[in-house]
Amino acid sequence: MAQPLVKKDDDHDDELEYSPFMGIEKGAVLQEARVFNDAQVDPRRCSQVITKLLYLLNQGESFTKVEATEVFFSVTKLFQSKDTGLRRMVYLIIKELSPSSDEVIIVTSSLMKDMNSKIDMYRANAIRVLCRIIDGTLLTQIERYLKQAIVDKNPVVSSAALVSGLHLLRTNPEIVKRWSNEVQEGIQSRSALVQFHALALLHQIRQNDRLAVSKLVGGLTRGSVRSPLAQCLLIRYTSQVIRDMANHGQSGERPFYEFLESCLRHKAEMVILEAARAITELDGVTSRELTPAITVLQLFLSSPRPVLRFAAVRTLNKVAMTHPMAVTNCNIDMESLISDQNRSIATLAITTLLKTGNESSVERLMKQITNFMSDIADEFKIVVVEAIRSLCVKFPLKYRSLMTFLSNILREEGGFEYKRAIVDSIVTIIRDIPDAKESGLLHLCEFIEDCEFTYLSTQILHFLGIEGPNTSDPSKYIRYIYNRVHLENATVRAAAVSTLAKFGFMVESLKPRITILLKRCIYDSDDEVRDRATLFLSVLGGDGTVDTDQETKDFLFGSLEVPLVNLETSLKNYEPSEEAFDVNSVSREVKSQPLAEKKAQGKKPTGLGAPPAAPASGFDGYEKLLSSIPEFAAFGKVFKSSPPVELTEPETEYAVNVVKHIYDSHVVLQYNCTNTVPEQLLERVNVIVDASEAEEFNEVTSKALNSLPYDKPGQAFVVFKKPAGVPAVGKFSNTLTFVVKEVDPSTGEADADDDGVEDEYQLEDLEVVAGDYMVKVGVSNFRNAWESMDEEDERVDEYGLGQRDSLGEAVNAVTDLLGMQICEGTETIPTNARSHTCLLSGVYIGNVKVLVRAQFGMDSSKDIAMKLTVRAEDVSVADAIHEIVACG
Repeated sequence: MAQPLVKKDDDHDDELEYSPFMGIEKGAVLQEARVFNDAQVDPRRCSQVITKLLYLLNQGESFTKVEATEVFFSVTKLFQSKDTGLRRMVYLIIKELSPSSDEVIIVTSSLMKDMNSKIDMYRANAIRVLCRIIDGTLLTQIERYLKQAIVDKNPVVSSAALVSGLHLLRTNPEIVKRWSNEVQEGIQSRSALVQFHALALLHQIRQNDRLAVSKLVGGLTRGSVRSPLAQCLLIRYTSQVIRDMANHGQSGERPFYEFLESCLRHKAEMVILEAARAITELDGVTSRELTPAITVLQLFLSSPRPVLRFAAVRTLNKVAMTHPMAVTNCNIDMESLISDQNRSIATLAITTLLKTGNESSVERLMKQITNFMSDIADEFKIVVVEAIRSLCVKFPLKYRSLMTFLSNILREEGGFEYKRAIVDSIVTIIRDIPDAKESGLLHLCEFIEDCEFTYLSTQILHFLGIEGPNTSDPSKYIRYIYNRVHLENATVRAAAVSTLAKFGFMVESLKPRITILLKRCIYDSDDEVRDRATLFLSVLGGDGTVDTDQETKDFLFGSLEVPLVNLETSLKNYEPSEEAFDVNSVSREVKSQPLAEKKAQGKKPTGLGAPPAAPASGFDGYEKLLSSIPEFAAFGKVFKSSPPVELTEPETEYAVNVVKHIYDSHVVLQYNCTNTVPEQLLERVNVIVDASEAEEFNEVTSKALNSLPYDKPGQAFVVFKKPAGVPAVGKFSNTLTFVVKEVDPSTGEADADDDGVEDEYQLEDLEVVAGDYMVKVGVSNFRNAWESMDEEDERVDEYGLGQRDSLGEAVNAVTDLLGMQICEGTETIPTNARSHTCLLSGVYIGNVKVLVRAQFGMDSSKDIAMKLTVRAEDVSVADAIHEIVACG
């Protein structure tokens, strides 16, 4: 039966591996399945065919309804065989085929007979299969047998019933919850596996009752659990109870900590590790509480078993992120792991040492790491490089040895991600440590001389153009940059031309030389390179003086004010005409498309599941829609259009959402309505808005929707006037009014003589908030943008944000309040971090650029404080941002 599958192995080219499934086809296997109908059943042959069927099912092969039914009925005939091995295969194939409710009846009697068999293996497997294929109605009939099985003396049968209960709890929770007494008895079992499964099921039954879970944990922590597996599970549940109690404001001594500490003295290694990990992950854990856990983990570091060493060093690595001083006692043991044969253990040991080491040990660590780097894969090297970056920021005086190490490994062989991690680390060191700038830039220059990655070369050239002109001797970088014009591809050559222009603009003494070099570039073979050289020669001028015009500086060094995606869309939509393309017409708002939306593109749900949508969506679509309505033409240009805000639940008969269009002195509310009732036609659809809680808003006009047929979205508008340039806020109550007409199902049209019935539908309230007056606009280089703004217009203040579960919650609250774009990846917060800095940028109403640096800190009681620094082109806007935060 087996056919050879030749597979080439890197180390054993002459060896052959065999696959019994090579060349299997569904049609041929279905033909073979006829063997199930033979009068004399061949158990070995039938088992082989079932194996092939299981293989096809697990490979994703789809069986038609007819094929699955034929196989199922054929398999049921195999119950007549007494062969134990074949019976086990029959159980497996029935579970995989998942028969329909009318087919289940065929095998139910056979399975129930097996469930009461004297053969324990039959009983256990029959229980598993039955619970997978039956529905709630049949479950009530066999519930008595399942309860008996839970308390059965045979642990295999008891475990099968308990595991089946875990599966059934998802579909028939009310029935399973009645088994609590039997499951409780299972926890007292002498079998380790039964105790483990019983505890898991009992916790699942009680998981929604916090008090019941607390009582369960409190009772079991007194020593009634003997199974190591169940003990590990109990430790996890205990940790959850501790977290819940902390979240509900319980103060004083930490409950159940003594139990976790006692588990550190358990005879089973898995229990010790689980307890140590649980203690280290406690919220606000103190050094005193950590000490016993660190001590046992230190002992495991010298264990002869690799799995224990790995588990211990990985846990210590996580602890080092938040409590580095607590791990320093383990440093000597971890240094011995640098030479461990398991590279994962060695990598974790090194990165932990880099986090916990002191300033005096940096050189020694660098020597050890140098020998180690050549033996590990790129993915581990990246982890080490990132740890070195953090170490350099921690000990800035040691930047020379760390920079030397990074420059040496930059010259070695490696993939793109590895090289990018090194370059990013050097750039970070240059930005954070001024003394490292010149040596770091030279290392980068030497790297691009032999760099095979276009992306890295262009990024380094861009960075050189920003930092190079500000060094003591900018001329020494010109040679490296100009070499790229001769030796690289067109993309890198174009980047080198731009970098040369920046040097020529910023360094007056270099301008004549740069001009000569740029003139040589105008004969390049690539259009982009020639165009850039011509443009920059024109910008620099040829009269011997450097043009210091602010617009030129912004052109060379400023960031693009509009997102590239929006610019690309606007350019594609631009129709050539006498009127030139205006970059100011491009939307500055950063829009992100949810992953689910990307996957579902092209699929339009209908009926109740259909979201209310407008024919035109996105900023450009909204602009076209609004400009086509004469009543709105005098309002000027739309500053911002918000994402749709749902005003109804998804399953209601009328689906309505609203988009807020912000103008300088008006707010237009666009209500997108969808009728999801096929038998109704809605006419004269309007939204009555109560603005009594929005004092600064005055309703100007409204535009009703004449007709709203089934499943065809339409829009109604309400316009409010507000003080010009003022971020007015308020709450609006909304009521949908309309006339309902019955629709003839056969024709799909309403009766012409039907006057309809007036009706109304209450919608959710809507708020216009301060964040609606801010457009998310990112900056490519936050530091340069920050320094380009006047420091005198800076406003700083500190705020208490109260108790929060995490720093991430506080960061999200502030960014949502301000409606600004998070820059440079600062939305990512390290696990268990106690402080964080978030960089935000945006454009405030009136087209005023705003930059915010928010520094968060959290104390042991989870109280969060924030220092907010704001710079804006208009100082009054900086004050307004602080006022928003103070009131929010």
